[in-house]
Amino acid sequence: MNRNLGFIAAALLLWGVGEGMFFNFVPIHLESEFLLSKQQVGFALGAFGFFMAITHLPGGHLADRVGRRPLLIIAWTLGLISTLTMGLAKSLPFYLIGLLLYGVTAFVSSPLGSYVTAARGKWEVGTALSLTTATFNMGMALGPVTGGWIAENYGVRTSYLVASGIFVISLLFIIFIEKQPIDKHDPEAPPMSLWKNTRFINFVMIFAFAVFALYIAQPLTPNFLKGVRSLSLTETGWVFSAGALGNSLLALGIGRLSPRRGFLLAQVLVIFFAALMWLGMGLPVFMLAYFLLGGFRAARPMAMAQARELVHISQMGISYGTMETVSAVIFIIAPPIAGFIFERDPFIIYPLAIGLIVVSIFISYFFAPRKNAEQVTVTS
Repeated sequence: MNRNLGFIAAALLLWGVGEGMFFNFVPIHLESEFLLSKQQVGFALGAFGFFMAITHLPGGHLADRVGRRPLLIIAWTLGLISTLTMGLAKSLPFYLIGLLLYGVTAFVSSPLGSYVTAARGKWEVGTALSLTTATFNMGMALGPVTGGWIAENYGVRTSYLVASGIFVISLLFIIFIEKQPIDKHDPEAPPMSLWKNTRFINFVMIFAFAVFALYIAQPLTPNFLKGVRSLSLTETGWVFSAGALGNSLLALGIGRLSPRRGFLLAQVLVIFFAALMWLGMGLPVFMLAYFLLGGFRAARPMAMAQARELVHISQMGISYGTMETVSAVIFIIAPPIAGFIFERDPFIIYPLAIGLIVVSIFISYFFAPRKNAEQVTVTS
């Protein structure tokens, strides 16, 4: 591992600790502190997803055109500012400003993914991208328990302020990474337009359905644990920590597989998450469920690695941006749907998710592009 990947890993580890202290508690905070209904919480999370969605394509485009390091520094700085805003907010509008600004920082995904891909050396793309997922979620495994304890003993806003202090240190690591050259194509032999690349577009559609199937049960599950299963904030923090540990370990394990097989296995694991949430009882079972939900996070680098095989290197940022935009659009659509279903029957969302994931696995297995000689020439 070169020094740049080391700094990236350290920055993501710390950011994971900080984000884990508050992010999973956002639905609970909106409901208990600002007295929003379940469906209103869903709409707030949908708005968060909208602000994520509008940033990815510009982020990917700028990463290809002006470089990745400046965008990483800007994203880290905005994340720090938005977290401080949420921590200091005493009214709903002020809190939502911070939350939505935090959503804007999602543009970091494309330059981060392309930076890590370019800096990977002899590593496979999926392995390098899984490293970022693993280190971030290793930090996320530590954050929720600490954040839940701080919230119960010193108030929710204190957890945001402590997280902001951790983000300052994380930002320092990002500042120390080196600038990368901008990848260009031969002007006399330009690559196929991304929007005319039918193999890439087809895979994006498969990815979109998979993300919806994997995510639909997640947005209101924190409320399910608190309101239906009657877990305390501390117990909920343990569940979130188990989930973050699963995100980290499963990303490392699945990242060693081929991207295609890893993507399929990741979806299978989320079926077990939904089944345990639906039928299980007790803190250990819910911790196991969230551990297996790590398949959702592990699926992302496996999908990105498959997409990378379908495009030219000079299109890496914009292709990653396209994939992230698709995810973000799903994050807009799914929470209101989940909130609507939850208010009518908080249990039914889980068997629905299982059915959708089974369909997604079938589509992914039979219709996702397979690597062949044609793809190799496209990505050279």
